[in-house]
Amino acid sequence: MEAAASSEGAMEALGHRLQLLVRTFRRECPRVLESERTTVHGADGMMMVLQLAVAEVNKQHRGEFKVSLSDVLMAWKHLLFGKLHLPAPDSARLENYDLIVEAYESFLKRSNTVDLVDVLRMYKQLRQVDADPEEPVSPIQLFEFLTGTMEFSGLPDSSVPSTPSSISRSCSSQMKMAVRRVFCSYLNLLVNTKNDMAVALTLDVPARALGRQAFTDVKHAAQSANTSLFLAVTSFVRAIQLGGKGYAPAESDPLRKHVKGLTDFVQFVDNLEEILGEVPDPSVCGAKLVAAIRAALVKGRSSGDELYVAAEETTKELKERICQIHQIQKRAANGSGTGISPARPKAYAVNHATAFGGRDTVKVLMALLDEEALTPPCANKADLLSEEQPDLCGAEGTCVLTLFRSPEVSTGCSPEPLKNRVQSRLDLLKPKPKDKVMRSQFACTYKEEELPLNRVLEFPSSSQVPTCVHPAPKVTTPPAVYEESCSGAEGRSSAKPPSECPNKEPSGIQQGVALKQRSGNAPTRGAGPGDGQKTGDNTQSKGSKRKQVDSDRHGGSENQPPEKKRTTSVSVKVPGKKVAKAAGKKKLISGQGKLTSFFRV
Repeated sequence: MEAAASSEGAMEALGHRLQLLVRTFRRECPRVLESERTTVHGADGMMMVLQLAVAEVNKQHRGEFKVSLSDVLMAWKHLLFGKLHLPAPDSARLENYDLIVEAYESFLKRSNTVDLVDVLRMYKQLRQVDADPEEPVSPIQLFEFLTGTMEFSGLPDSSVPSTPSSISRSCSSQMKMAVRRVFCSYLNLLVNTKNDMAVALTLDVPARALGRQAFTDVKHAAQSANTSLFLAVTSFVRAIQLGGKGYAPAESDPLRKHVKGLTDFVQFVDNLEEILGEVPDPSVCGAKLVAAIRAALVKGRSSGDELYVAAEETTKELKERICQIHQIQKRAANGSGTGISPARPKAYAVNHATAFGGRDTVKVLMALLDEEALTPPCANKADLLSEEQPDLCGAEGTCVLTLFRSPEVSTGCSPEPLKNRVQSRLDLLKPKPKDKVMRSQFACTYKEEELPLNRVLEFPSSSQVPTCVHPAPKVTTPPAVYEESCSGAEGRSSAKPPSECPNKEPSGIQQGVALKQRSGNAPTRGAGPGDGQKTGDNTQSKGSKRKQVDSDRHGGSENQPPEKKRTTSVSVKVPGKKVAKAAGKKKLISGQGKLTSFFRV
């Protein structure tokens, strides 16, 4: 019994010494820090930042923004031993450990935060020699506190009980821990707008349609502008709301896809800042701030919902604690004069990281956040760091690693399925539909389009490729007419080209003679003066010639009807005779013959 009582007294004394350590740091921090709004990361916050640092280094060297829980725990152990200047553990360090520590410190500096190890390190130069003890907490004690190997009391109630509770709860401890973290993150933004971790935990809680893609776009915008996440969001929203035509963001800005959600987020934070600046009493102002956050979280949820119950309990606890802190600071200011001075700042100090409106409330909120940093660490590290987080926004969990990991973008290296590739090749071989174009009556003068690719590929070998796409029909000429037409053209001055006699047998006869006329309907042009015989009886000459051709074609029978004449008749000249127009042929008007011959070319 006496041993248990002495152990409880020792743990309570450790809790008070930790509070003294943080209060001394908060009182003297403007001497060593650039901003009075610097916030402190507790054990859980330090481990979450370390997880991001390890994942960032893995992405640079392995290409994946991922990290296993064992690697985080090993890096956590070496980080504490190194920063507390304790003997190094026996286990080997992780690969690229120095880069991990550098990334960890860079994140803290960029977000205007410090961890508890930094607070202990700066305490020696910040303490007052006469009033403050030399070393309230030893490095070994702080190591045991951060790793959770020492149980203690004397600190504010933790959201995660260290021992199992017999009281039946309607919400799980993990849900309450996540909800309390969101409450404190919103209050942290009112104190320190550079805290990127607070923005990550509150950007889409409650649901604003700002998932991983939106957070990634905000992160890229902040990196390109070399600023914090919250400043990147507010700058974009202010430019949309107040910027003119020349100052508004470009239409190609990725953040334009998330205008509604980002505007809702900035507007909610603006409402909290208005409450902070308008209500002078810190107790009343803090209660209104917590109530506003609770109203946003439980909107649209029933009273029996797990999130609703956790928000109600957290709101009640934070209101009570804010009132207690305010009373403590008020007594300290009216008593011995120790603690944070409530005096109004000088004119030159109004813009020195301190606003005049709500200054007392900011002091209370900073004290509340410092106590949250002294909360005992989470016993189950997997619940803190894993991606299976309670659903607070209705879309996806609030794991920090998931938020900071950019969505995977398809690189196009993975081939398509075979079925899709074959179908795409077949689609290329299909003839494309031609546009219906109105063609004039002289369409015969247009050049025919080339055949589609599939018509050409139907021939597997070059030997089967036709020599002519549109071959001309063969013309069969009777022997008598053939001989007469070919022999009668010898005396003409202008001979036809060789293509006019395609069926001529290879012989000594001169090639290029014209075919004899097989139809008497087409008129013949006038013969030369040396024809030797003038037409006196055109009808008799034409009739006798037709009888001769028909008799030769039909075996001498004139009573048989002649075959249908081909449309591709050729007009030839017969030596010694001149063929005149048919008697029943309609006379052409002037100029019609030239126009017809022009369009026949």
